Amino acid sequence: MKYTVHFLSLFLLLNGCKSAQQIHDPGYAQVSQAVHQAAYSPTQETVNPVAADLEGPHSVEEYIQYALSQNPDIQAARKRVEANAYQVPVASSLQDPNLGMTFYPEQVQTAAGPQEFALNISQKFPARGKLNAQGELAESQTNETRAQLAAVELATVAKVKRAYYELYFIQQTINVTEADKQLLVEIRDVANVRYKTGKVSQQDLLRAELEISNVENELIRLEQKLVSGQAKLARLLHISPQTKLLALEHIEPGSLPADLDWLQRQAIASRPELHAQLATLEKDRQALNLARLAYKPDVTLGATWIDVGSTGVSPVANGNDSFLITAGINLPVYRKKLDSAVRSAEAKAVSTARTYDSLKDETLEEVADLFAQAKSQQDLLTLFSEDILPKARQTLEVSSQAYNTGEVDFLQLVDNWRELLRFEVSYLRLEASLGQSLAELERVIGGIDTQALQPIPAAPEALDNLPLPVEP
Repeated sequence: MKYTVHFLSLFLLLNGCKSAQQIHDPGYAQVSQAVHQAAYSPTQETVNPVAADLEGPHSVEEYIQYALSQNPDIQAARKRVEANAYQVPVASSLQDPNLGMTFYPEQVQTAAGPQEFALNISQKFPARGKLNAQGELAESQTNETRAQLAAVELATVAKVKRAYYELYFIQQTINVTEADKQLLVEIRDVANVRYKTGKVSQQDLLRAELEISNVENELIRLEQKLVSGQAKLARLLHISPQTKLLALEHIEPGSLPADLDWLQRQAIASRPELHAQLATLEKDRQALNLARLAYKPDVTLGATWIDVGSTGVSPVANGNDSFLITAGINLPVYRKKLDSAVRSAEAKAVSTARTYDSLKDETLEEVADLFAQAKSQQDLLTLFSEDILPKARQTLEVSSQAYNTGEVDFLQLVDNWRELLRFEVSYLRLEASLGQSLAELERVIGGIDTQALQPIPAAPEALDNLPLPVEP
């Protein structure tokens, strides 16, 4: 009867704690509810809402701040850091003690009386330094995920900027194309007047109508690209793709750092991916240290209490309970296994170091390539702003005046107009590409020092300010 009471008490002890069923993370409660709902109502999956407060023109900084708080990739990376941080006390703590019971269906008779029930408890104590090494290994894993979080944040910022500048390019191209369409309409009206007065053939009028149709076709294509660009940016913000996101009408794509050597040093010192590799290398070193500590035996201490009855057959039976102390160690005798674990950890650390070297070389190459791209784009912007666009505008102005006097035919006038439009769109493309290149450069080096920047040339005169042919 006594051992039944012991068993019942132990059962209540092991099953009385319900804290393991509690949910501590509100995010997990939402996930659990969503999984439950999806299992029973798969057709009622929630859709990201339209963010009305983000519709219309906004600065890229506003979209970046929203993405940093809502982007799922960033949130997942933050939770990985949190999960690994909680593993540090787990790794550096002792294992749970073992509690055991022994029942005697056939009682063991001793001089003190029959043994009816035995309760034993034991605790394993790792060799000196093992718990500390396990904690440092878990901390290294946490540092690795912290660096990966920084890399995800920088990558998300770069993606938002690239999508934003692409949206800006599409918006400005639509504006330029619509201005071009209005210019064509006015050119067509001039051609129509000249046709009615018999100064030109109907071909000029038909060619103008055809060019207007081509412009309308291009506007349809650009509107589709605008919707696609808005959906791409909305995905990064974790909102509905139907949200009408827009870039500002006038933005500065950024400035180009002047010193390539400084950029490369900054990248080596600050790129999160390199820090993640260094944290991985430290993790491998801690794993190697732990593998070497496996040669040391662990100690297990225990105690056993034996319930002795007083109804023994011996005349000297007194029913006094027994109490035993136990001690033991594991025997690390399988050296081949231990040696292999150490050599595997060493090889992994060397592999991580070589991966770091490769990523460092790739970083230097990427910085040099992006610097060259941005420098070329800035030089081209200067060339377009100071030389190509002024000459293209002047050419169109001269041909417009010459068309009125019959010195230039309509095809030449339209070709000059089309050339100017192409240069205007090319300037916008360069402007957006420069912003995208700088965003990538910022991602690679982990941020750009604004004190080391050079200004970007001002945007050229818009198409709607160009002179038109004068009606005769």
